[in-house]
Amino acid sequence: MEWIGAGSLLAWVWLLLGQGFFWRTDVRLPARRDPERWPSVAVVVPARDEAAVLPDSLPSLLGQKYPGRAEVVLVDDGSTDGTGALARELAAARGGLPLTVTSPGEPGPGWTGKLWALRHGMALARERVEPEYLLLTDADIAHEPDSLRELVAAARSAELDLVSQMARLRVVTRWERLIVPAFVYFFVQLYPFRWVNRPGTRTAAAAGGCVLLRREAAERAGIPETIRHAVIDDVTLARAVKRSGGRIWLGLADRVASVRPYPRPADLWRMVSRSAYAQLRHQPLLLLGTVLGLALVYLVPPVALVAGAAGGDPATAALGGAAWAVMCGTYLPMLRHYGQPWWTAPLLPFTALLYLLMTVDSAVQHHRGRGAAWKGRTYPKP
Repeated sequence: MEWIGAGSLLAWVWLLLGQGFFWRTDVRLPARRDPERWPSVAVVVPARDEAAVLPDSLPSLLGQKYPGRAEVVLVDDGSTDGTGALARELAAARGGLPLTVTSPGEPGPGWTGKLWALRHGMALARERVEPEYLLLTDADIAHEPDSLRELVAAARSAELDLVSQMARLRVVTRWERLIVPAFVYFFVQLYPFRWVNRPGTRTAAAAGGCVLLRREAAERAGIPETIRHAVIDDVTLARAVKRSGGRIWLGLADRVASVRPYPRPADLWRMVSRSAYAQLRHQPLLLLGTVLGLALVYLVPPVALVAGAAGGDPATAALGGAAWAVMCGTYLPMLRHYGQPWWTAPLLPFTALLYLLMTVDSAVQHHRGRGAAWKGRTYPKP
């Protein structure tokens, strides 16, 4: 057991120092200044059965204080809850930026629903606005009034083709407080923001809730046609832009937030499991490696500490305790970002175990033909 504990501690030392300082939460929008001319922007919102959250999100887009020309295109992707009609009512009542509501029909062969909706919305936006930039944002994302202005200023100042912010997710219920900060923590561990933002590196990612994309960069990368099958569309989009020579940036948001509630454990479970196996490219060997890696990194430290203390093996206990301490230390900045108490950091191994089970369940559901299921649609392996 001692050598396993040593392996876990070495893994945590590497993660602490060699994984792009992923645990730091200070990656915010780069320094920016107002451009001499504000470019035109089209805000494209794919929406499928989003009537419950639209009153909290859509008015924030219509109310953007943007100095240039901007319009909002909401793509009603086959909703059955009156999403499109509600969007029109909100626009009529609140005013603000012009809103167009459209529906693309059922996805074409090989397309995921969201990317089919984005294709339709982007094409319509080109006809109406001829935008220089596209803000791709989800229907559950609320923006502060200056959000669009700040995104465009950052893109212009730093000469970026893609600027994405990880929206602040909701943490209200007990389960949200347990699982949501860890969700973001695991994401940045997998895609360290400093690596994503460094030109010339292979690491690329974006957060689909808030992506400002230069139209020329989208056309150069063939977006969305070249990624039409992607279940994890945001990361795939960022890869396509970076591979085509574009400069991308990803960081945490202070003024962009998700209003979608996840009140029950089952809701959070579905959020993770629907795409976890797709993240592993549907490869059983990658799944096995992920399970073993999660066990070594997150489960071994507390087990080694308890087993060593109970079995009279102080070396194993010390190694496990040290690894657990480093783990907790790297998690504290994310907990602070989400306003959660420091004493919840030692619960991370339990949360990691839940994510491990969600990942395995994602693979099981895929092999049962129910993988990547979301709002009545199921997407097979590409």
